[in-house]
Amino acid sequence: MKKVLMTASALALGATTATAGGIERSNQSVGILFEEGNYAEFSLGGFQPDVSGSVAGGLVASGDMAGDFGTYSLGYKHAITEKLDFAFVLDNALGANVNYPTGTLYPISGSTATISNTSLTAMLRYKMPQNVSVIGGLRALRTSGRVALPTVAGYAMNSTTETDYGYLVGVAWEKPEIAARVSLTYNSKIDHNFTYSESSALTGGAVLNTFETVTIPESVNLEFQTGIAKDTLLFGSVRWVHWSQFDITPSHYAVTLGQGSLVNYTENTTTYTLGLGRKFNEKWSGAAILGYEKNTGTPTGNLGPTDGFRSIALAASYQATEAVKITGAVRYVDIGNATTNPPVSGNFTGNSGWGAGLRVGISF
Repeated sequence: MKKVLMTASALALGATTATAGGIERSNQSVGILFEEGNYAEFSLGGFQPDVSGSVAGGLVASGDMAGDFGTYSLGYKHAITEKLDFAFVLDNALGANVNYPTGTLYPISGSTATISNTSLTAMLRYKMPQNVSVIGGLRALRTSGRVALPTVAGYAMNSTTETDYGYLVGVAWEKPEIAARVSLTYNSKIDHNFTYSESSALTGGAVLNTFETVTIPESVNLEFQTGIAKDTLLFGSVRWVHWSQFDITPSHYAVTLGQGSLVNYTENTTTYTLGLGRKFNEKWSGAAILGYEKNTGTPTGNLGPTDGFRSIALAASYQATEAVKITGAVRYVDIGNATTNPPVSGNFTGNSGWGAGLRVGISF
């Protein structure tokens, strides 16, 4: 059963978390804390979405406006004592890559937007009696963003790069003889106090410095696994994110140009994953993982025209040596249909994406 547990690591690969609610690219798992002894891992992932919409009853198409992107994760876990474990995870938890093709008649042709982020999470786990443990830690986010909307009075915005901090707390229960574990973790919100450099045709090329506090929302993670038969593991997660806390409304864009919010979400999201892992022999194990996020039907912003998803991923793990394990995964995502907010009421349907990821883990 120990070998089967490695298949659950596919849940944390960048390829299996892309397209979750909002601008999320990491599921903030605490699974690394439960690796035996001392452990290090490195993951790389990539996702290729195909997202397009249309207006005027389908006569004017946007073209594929969602750029490909990569993800990474570096993790380390150290057993300080028999009861106390420490771990850190460095990854890009958030991101956006919007690029509406130029040369089309779509109303926001040529619009671009990017969000860049680096996240560092440091965690402690203390083992208590009755197979219960408590988890706590700190999280740092370093974030910046850029937007260019040439068809909206030539609007452009660059933000400062801000680093701010939050915390996480949690509890877990285990029953090792059947490979059972349940963990519940709360991640606090993090506030970024951005300075924006905004310009448009109305400023005559001059740059205006404006200010805004943007909240990266709080979240709750429920992760679980249990053996259900010899060499067979059931695992999954439920992740809730308070996305209605997230709003980007630069003042020149919102007030002077009368455009309202640049990006905001009115609905919170709950993302579900469920997987089945199987040990084939002493070297190989595999898993199939389903993902689901409800389509809310609420209109979205034009810089994020997706609403929910359904996905399936296949993962395989290879125990290369006693200390080294390699896990790979591929994932197909059926991206939920969306209608965007006025003044560009686009219909985005029939969209999908493919992802892949690779993780190398070393025990020592």
